[in-house]
Amino acid sequence: MGHSVVAFVIVIGVLVFIHELGHFLAARFFKVGVDVFSLGFGPKIFKKMKGRTEYCISAVPLGGYVKMVGEEPGKALDPADKDLSFSHKPLYQKSLIVAAGPMFNFFLAIFIFYVLYQFSGIYLSKPVIGEVLDGTPAQHAGLLPGDVITVIDGKQIRSFEDISRIISNSDGQALDIGVNRDGRIIQISMIPEQQKTVNLFEETVDRYVIGIRGTGEVFHQPLNPFQAMGRSISDTFGLVKLTILSVGKMVSGSLSADNLGGPIMIAQMAGEQAKAGAVNFVWFIALLSVNLGIINLFPIPVLDGGHLVFFGIEAVTGKQVSDKLKEKMIQFGAALLVALMIFVFYNDILRIFNGG
Repeated sequence: MGHSVVAFVIVIGVLVFIHELGHFLAARFFKVGVDVFSLGFGPKIFKKMKGRTEYCISAVPLGGYVKMVGEEPGKALDPADKDLSFSHKPLYQKSLIVAAGPMFNFFLAIFIFYVLYQFSGIYLSKPVIGEVLDGTPAQHAGLLPGDVITVIDGKQIRSFEDISRIISNSDGQALDIGVNRDGRIIQISMIPEQQKTVNLFEETVDRYVIGIRGTGEVFHQPLNPFQAMGRSISDTFGLVKLTILSVGKMVSGSLSADNLGGPIMIAQMAGEQAKAGAVNFVWFIALLSVNLGIINLFPIPVLDGGHLVFFGIEAVTGKQVSDKLKEKMIQFGAALLVALMIFVFYNDILRIFNGG
């Protein structure tokens, strides 16, 4: 348990620091004064003044905040601070300051993936057939275990993942496949068949297959800096897409909201990944960083996405949302988040009692 608590504090500390650092650096870039930079909420257990900013660590490690000059609606502003006021900056600058927090979470994920790929490379499955299933296009076309697939429709094949991707995207069109069989190159043509499979969301979907399985053998592929960066960006936005799809399916009811987890689940998973090794642990941080970035972009008042909605309304109407309406919407957003926190804590507790 102690191991999980330490891992949780490290994970949340890193994610919150990077998120708030994004807001802070964007604010300072646009010459907005920052009164407080806090990791955590509630009573301050450590604080230090530097310039006009108070840097502090607070008692509740479930978030953080950057308090900027002129940010609080209705609060009197010292005329001397007008040039440093957030609310007096152009709309695009305010939007960039708010968006910088989630963007830094995405940048963190890209950076972590880049470091992992640059120094460790990737592991891929060899494009060798281990099994040909009965009654499938592969069997009818004469493919055999031990065959090495080298090319499909003129595209060079380097891994079994390449084979799966090309066949899945074939739309059932005929494929010309080059096979290395005991040193001889054989050309085979076949039409993939549609088969019902279960996806990540436990939904039954149709996909195209030819009826082969790999051997399970893998090989190491080092990546140069450009390949590592490209894959890092691609994987990060793949996670963004997957997370948004998951949230959409929960909202529509096609995916159970019981899958949501809170701090207890995160602590358990953080502890497990820490035990599994440094690579697993930092990969887990990258995954959560993407999730945090997306969550903060939800159009809920009190979150960054809610503020961006206010700015969008201002851009369309030419007028700021009134302080009274903004205050009511923020109270609604806060109540919604509290309800969500109660729900995920409930899910966490159920998992503990159910041995999950």
